Amino acid sequence: MGLSADQLRTSLDALADIEPAFAAAIARSGYPEPRISQPGYATLLRTIVGQQISVAAAASVWAKLEAALGDLTDPAVVAAASDETLRTAGFSRQKAGYARSLADEVTSGRLDLAHLPADDEAAIAQLVRVKGIGRWSAEIYLLFAEGRADVWPAGDLAVQIEVGRILGHDARPSEKATRALAEAWRPHRGAAAIMAWHHYKTDMAVI
Repeated sequence: MGLSADQLRTSLDALADIEPAFAAAIARSGYPEPRISQPGYATLLRTIVGQQISVAAAASVWAKLEAALGDLTDPAVVAAASDETLRTAGFSRQKAGYARSLADEVTSGRLDLAHLPADDEAAIAQLVRVKGIGRWSAEIYLLFAEGRADVWPAGDLAVQIEVGRILGHDARPSEKATRALAEAWRPHRGAAAIMAWHHYKTDMAVI
């Protein structure tokens, strides 16, 4: 499970001591709500379903898939599904391939989601072996589903934008620069990312 409200608040208070700009950001927008997903296969399948489509469209595809296949927590169900069934549910040929790749990695035992490596980079390396799961998706899974407190999705555009704003930069820092800026924030970078998304939404609401 993801970081709890208490864990998130504790990490952000520690982060505010390290970087006063975060203290000011918390004062402006308040503490964020936790972002929590269930650990396991179904959450990664949902990630694949939701790629490059709206939230509403993803929900529709998921509902159709569930109606057609039943228990979507069992990777064997997707592995056994026909291409026609997946297409009818709304999968493109590419997404069907991604879903089958995930099912195969899990059913074969090559990807054991209950026992991912404790080292974040090693866990990311295992997750990105799945076709359709890139570094960002792997980081989001580890942060929201496993509550790994120091995962830092520096490639996320909103994180880059808001880190720049929070720190008072004139321009959005690059992924490399965003990663470097956060080195001083270990082991609280996951909370920093959640705060950045929260602050970004606050900025958008004001605009």
